Amino acid sequence: MMTLQNIADVLHGTLHGTDVLVTSVDTDSRRVQPSQLFVALPGEKFDGHDFLPQVVAQGAAAALVSRPVDTALPVVQVSDTRLAMGQLAAYWRQHLGLPVIAVTGSNGKTTTKEMIAAIMQVHVGGAGQVLATAGNFNNDIGMPLTLLRLRDTHRCAVIEMGMNHLGEIDYLTRLARPNVAVINNAGTAHIGELGSRENIAKAKGEIFAGLADDGVAVINADSEFAGYWRSLNAHRRVLTFGLSVDAEVRASIVACEPVSSFTLHYQGASVALTLAVPGAHNVMNALAAAAASLAAGASLPEVAQGLQSFGGVKGRLQLKTAANGATVIDDTYNANPDSMKAALDVLQHYRQRTWFVMGDMGELGADAAAMHAMVGHYAKESGVDNLYALGTQSQFAVQAFGSQGQYFDSVETLASALKKNLAADDVVLVKGSRFMQMERVVSALVETQAAGPVGK
Repeated sequence: MMTLQNIADVLHGTLHGTDVLVTSVDTDSRRVQPSQLFVALPGEKFDGHDFLPQVVAQGAAAALVSRPVDTALPVVQVSDTRLAMGQLAAYWRQHLGLPVIAVTGSNGKTTTKEMIAAIMQVHVGGAGQVLATAGNFNNDIGMPLTLLRLRDTHRCAVIEMGMNHLGEIDYLTRLARPNVAVINNAGTAHIGELGSRENIAKAKGEIFAGLADDGVAVINADSEFAGYWRSLNAHRRVLTFGLSVDAEVRASIVACEPVSSFTLHYQGASVALTLAVPGAHNVMNALAAAAASLAAGASLPEVAQGLQSFGGVKGRLQLKTAANGATVIDDTYNANPDSMKAALDVLQHYRQRTWFVMGDMGELGADAAAMHAMVGHYAKESGVDNLYALGTQSQFAVQAFGSQGQYFDSVETLASALKKNLAADDVVLVKGSRFMQMERVVSALVETQAAGPVGK
């Protein structure tokens, strides 16, 4: 990739030891491989500098450090390794000069990112030529690592940007310098940290701070914040998407369950297509992906082919079968109030007896109890037959749901009761925030082994 001296020059750091060639970068001492640069990041619980002996044993080529260290490895010393890694990622992105599509939003950004990647693979002619953010590596550590995975064999990159405070996306987008930037929505995720949906919209709008002057801003025309986001791009091309007739990339929906079928319209042309994933919210994700890809040069037929090849994302509305034959909707990857409602909208289309297994939602601050109660009420109004809940806040959902709601204090007791009462033709939706690890419930139902201990 580059020499250690080159890295020191880019970062205005000091090289100690022999100049060596570095082929890739990592921050996790457990993953370090030969020829890699290990970035020693200090953290709340661990300090990467303490793991230098381990990375030496694993064959690391060099290390990026922020203090003097006693090691056989050649090192580049800087004042702040986290910021330095960001600077290195920004340099590498500009050095390769590939088109970058950046994605953010409160809900569905990972699905949208994967949809864009599927479309762009069709557009450029191969999966190996499109780099997409792995999982949710979308913060100030994960996103620079993603940019540093870029190679000259790639034709474009699709980069996801997440945040939990103002200024975070501003920092990320100035590193990535995207050519296309899309906001799929602004909801209530992280409202505990940001205080209002207006602040969330402002934080999401930061993505345009790093957008190239000749880049394209892709905006949800159906959002109440569309006007604000448009005002941030007065000097740029703006491409809108949505269900509104005023949207430039729009859909007329035929059906949303069990899969989504709709007609996609753009510049007087239209194409009918079917997604492998259910829900009106996934139609909106598809529209965001279509608009971003069209802005990046894809054609409408390429968009349709890419979207129809998209098979979904693990833990997001995946249909599975329980050991007794019941249908399990695995939506356990993460949760916030808006995504809870979207998942319940999918569940209400089933005519069988329905169950909602709910785990706590995080980062809601002072609104946590009210938000959980709102979800419980929404589940009842949506016609859900039974609610089983896990977590300290989800008891408020049970109270709002009423007599067919039940609270449990562990995965084991919840799963045991559910397996006892679940009939073969029932449908159960399982969802909660990432820290709740609600996939343990899914694993218990389908009788597969989940990683790690089972607990609250």
